[in-house]
Amino acid sequence: MKRDDETTFERLEVWRRAHDLSIEIYRLLAECRDWGFKDQITRSANSIADNIAEGAERVGKAEFRQFLSCAKGSAGEARSEEHTSELQSHLNLVC
Repeated sequence: MKRDDETTFERLEVWRRAHDLSIEIYRLLAECRDWGFKDQITRSANSIADNIAEGAERVGKAEFRQFLSCAKGSAGEARSEEHTSELQSHLNLVC
């Protein structure tokens, strides 16, 4: 059965922006050798788009809201990692 394009998560601007962010983080950290930092920030960035997609594919609006809340939490985690990297100068010295 073919999906109705109107209901797929790929049409959501918020998902597209989160997906673009995830790809950009991978690109920026391609040469980073701090594997722990790289793993943590890429996983949290991926979780933003993944949670939006999963919630959009659920049946009920309450479930969608729950997954949007998870996506917001993942965005906070990614921002926290960014602040940590700034404090430790990861992007300039370590990566």
